[in-house]
Amino acid sequence: MANTNIPEEIYSKAKSWLQPVFDKGTREKVENLINNNPEELIEAFYRELEFGTGGLRGIMGVGTNRMNIYTVAKATQGLSNYIKKMFADLPELRAAIAFDSRNNSMKFADTAAKVLSANGIRVYLFDSLRPTPELSFAIRSFKCHCGIVITASHNPKEYNGYKVYWQDGGQIVSPHDKGIIQEVKAITDITQVNFNENSNLIRVIGSEIDEMYLNTISNLSLSPELIKKYKDIPIVYTPIHGTGVKLVPRSLHKFGFNNIINIPEQDIIDGNFPTVKSPNPEEHATLTLALEKAVEVNAELVMATDPDADRVGIGLKLPNGQYSLLNGNQAAAILIYYILKQWSDRKKLTGKEFIVKTIVTTDLLTQIAKKFNVEYFEVLTGFKYIADKIGSLEGKKKFIAGGEESYGYLYGDYVRDKDAVVSCSMFAEITAWAKSQGKTLYQILLDIYKEFGLFKEHMVSYTLKGISGVKRIQEIMETYRKNPPKNIDGKAVIIIHDYLTQISTNLETGKETKIELPKSDVLQFITSDETKVSVRPSGTEPKIKFYFSVKGKLNTHDDVDIKLGELDKKIEKIVKEFHVE
Repeated sequence: MANTNIPEEIYSKAKSWLQPVFDKGTREKVENLINNNPEELIEAFYRELEFGTGGLRGIMGVGTNRMNIYTVAKATQGLSNYIKKMFADLPELRAAIAFDSRNNSMKFADTAAKVLSANGIRVYLFDSLRPTPELSFAIRSFKCHCGIVITASHNPKEYNGYKVYWQDGGQIVSPHDKGIIQEVKAITDITQVNFNENSNLIRVIGSEIDEMYLNTISNLSLSPELIKKYKDIPIVYTPIHGTGVKLVPRSLHKFGFNNIINIPEQDIIDGNFPTVKSPNPEEHATLTLALEKAVEVNAELVMATDPDADRVGIGLKLPNGQYSLLNGNQAAAILIYYILKQWSDRKKLTGKEFIVKTIVTTDLLTQIAKKFNVEYFEVLTGFKYIADKIGSLEGKKKFIAGGEESYGYLYGDYVRDKDAVVSCSMFAEITAWAKSQGKTLYQILLDIYKEFGLFKEHMVSYTLKGISGVKRIQEIMETYRKNPPKNIDGKAVIIIHDYLTQISTNLETGKETKIELPKSDVLQFITSDETKVSVRPSGTEPKIKFYFSVKGKLNTHDDVDIKLGELDKKIEKIVKEFHVE
């Protein structure tokens, strides 16, 4: 028989998917795997697709280890059980659901809506694809108790995902993440899922939320008078086949910009992302078509959003007429510098405002905040921690902006997640502001470097697969804890932050300080010349990541290439010191 090489436990699990409770198409695909593709069958059934601290993410297909309507349904039943326990005293529970352009996203969203409604929960379901930040806005607008967005962000086309949000509009954090995980794990059989949809509890939403969302964003504009003067600056924008296709151009127009140049073939909504190898705006190749168009139209600004439009990649024109892409740290610095300067110039700062960045995001943001006497906070990696900080200070202090090195930014507190829609509009506004001074966006960046220091960051990721890889990553972290580097590039290490023990140690004085953040397996080493190396295992992939940050001085714009070259060489040397075999 074809199944002789299939472990009995996996074979039994796969056979259970041939029951009538599963739809005909699913049963046929499982049958085909059993008879013709034992290797793929094993991959599809050897484990349960893990519901992590943010939700589900995996390759689409049949099986317990794949994203499909049944794994989505089980996750939703677990979520339903949790919120019914958490809000047992309320007469009505509400949830919002959005989805992106990926294959099967609408189907998965519809499945989640049916299960929630079957459990007596009122559902606000978007009528078509929408940016993830608009899901956060809908949760807050409808006073929902939770939300779901179907997206795998910038992952390859084979993937999809399921992210859970809490009633504040932010992604779930402790203790709710752990509580939901327990409930999802308790769903051990598909028969425990309530599929009896109550259509009366499902309300389809769309344009009315779009208008509220876009009006809220447009009211954040800080220089509408300048935009009127420079409304025709050429701006190239691409949604990379994703959800930004409608709302980003509309937001730009609401701000007052008229000359938005698109890439027609990338405006097509397509979960196969046919024009790119990866729909990730961090990768230069993904913006190839946009950059070609920028050269053609002599654009002042180039922008590309990922499929769920919560992250944005920025391209700008150099003095030689060529285009360069900003990294996430540079873009965050420009955005936050502009916002704080405008707030300061307009006497809007009262002393109660703050910004937030993650611990692996550039310290340039810290220096900018200090200049304007604005309080700053550092949180663990992940925008959900920025959202959590906003929520914890609500009513006490005013959140202005936040950012992370992985291309996610937020201005304003109307949502609790990174938002590429408002970010695109603000970068366009900053470009107009620069033009009003006879400058380009690139020159604004150099001005920031001159004033605050030339910061250069670099990240290296090592993939270590399998059980041996997990063990090796643990060994690496243990080694750095037991024997931390005494010097980095010849400079003494003077501070060690250990976010797992929650202790910060000053090696010069011996003083230990408690880190007031949740435990996380992250180490940071800081030297006497402000070089910083951060080491952390990835929470979602078999990787260990090293973040390198070095600092220099920029006296004139003309020196920038030389100075950056010196910092690049410094980083190269440090990377070799931390190389992982």
